Amino acid sequence: MAYRRTPAVQARLDAQREAVLQSAVGLLAERGYGGCTMAAVADRAGIATGSLYQHFANKAELSVELFRRVVTREIAAVNAAVARRDAPQQRIAAVVETFAARALRAPRLAYALLVEPADAVVDGERLVFRRAFRDVIATEIAAAVAAGELPEQDPVLTAAALVGAVGEALAGPLAAEPAPAPAPEHSDNTTVVPALVSFTLRALGGRDDSDA
Repeated sequence: MAYRRTPAVQARLDAQREAVLQSAVGLLAERGYGGCTMAAVADRAGIATGSLYQHFANKAELSVELFRRVVTREIAAVNAAVARRDAPQQRIAAVVETFAARALRAPRLAYALLVEPADAVVDGERLVFRRAFRDVIATEIAAAVAAGELPEQDPVLTAAALVGAVGEALAGPLAAEPAPAPAPEHSDNTTVVPALVSFTLRALGGRDDSDA
């Protein structure tokens, strides 16, 4: 007869898995993927390394689950910011503004999410991550074009180009600051983030307040 876990046992395992993922998120933000080893995660979660393998077969599997959790949180933050704006161009600006500001506030985590060398499966998740942001922007570009606020263009292609450009623009500052807190020259969102928003609106063919 196959063994069936009791509800109490399953609840304990679920709680342990959640503790593992929370510990992994903390380590990722502090040390990046390089420091987010199975042993380090198990130690942070207060369990034996062998127990960690009950939940994840290897670091690649853990990294994928970890990446998905953090990305889901970032996408939710962007969507919440978009929902607070009315005009399509403002909603596009909200995507870039929120994404960039959150990245600069947590540079080690953002570096791990965007560019740090990792397993091939994680690179696959990064592609999903970029496409999710692309789709949010593309939806708003299409709405702005339909409303006559932007010139005719391919919303998906333009959005993909913007995601790539913003990610590339942030890569240098994020790579230059490995500590949990951003360096002063990169934490000044009053210059970096507005510059990226202005670039985005001009690339779309629209206007921002600095054009007046």
